[in-house]
Amino acid sequence: MKIICIGRNYAEHVVELDHTRELPDAPQFFLKPDTALLRNNDPFYVPDFSREVHYETELVVKINRVGRAIGERFAPRYYSEVGLGIDFTARDLQRTCIAKGLPWEIAKAFDHSAALSPSFIPLAELGGNVQNLHFEMKLNGETRQLGFTGDMLFPVDRIIAYVSRFITLKMGDLIYTGTPVGVGPVQPGDRLTASLEGYTLLDFDIH
Repeated sequence: MKIICIGRNYAEHVVELDHTRELPDAPQFFLKPDTALLRNNDPFYVPDFSREVHYETELVVKINRVGRAIGERFAPRYYSEVGLGIDFTARDLQRTCIAKGLPWEIAKAFDHSAALSPSFIPLAELGGNVQNLHFEMKLNGETRQLGFTGDMLFPVDRIIAYVSRFITLKMGDLIYTGTPVGVGPVQPGDRLTASLEGYTLLDFDIH
């Protein structure tokens, strides 16, 4: 099982991070290991190696069959349900790595850095259109992120087609499809909740 994460997929988030309007011309992706998963709404423990861990709320698509070099028009055959996830990022470590031109797995792929909703919802129950979904993330009851999948720079089907040119997709692989504007830090004592079209899928404490 692979965790495939898409970066810079919402225009306002690109500006939020880079203070520039230079948008990517193709999906940008990186991987997290399966040890990054945080399941069952278990608490997230802020690691001792970072002083600035940020949340990034994302729609997660679960792959349901094996495929490679998938044509974009055939991509809908490769998923049927969606959930939510949090891509936790050690932002201070990431900035240092980027400044030095180094890979930044230590900032993205550390243990429990990929929170995953305990349940997924059949796309058919949400209207059938993966590009017409709304999600919301709250920190301590205050809305911090509002996402609409129609705002993605690269739609889900294009992501699947692009990624599968380079990496074979297998059943159970997870695609974290990018985060909207509003990312920010978490601290011990916080509580994070997130909902997809009114369904609360994430609800856990930060320690």
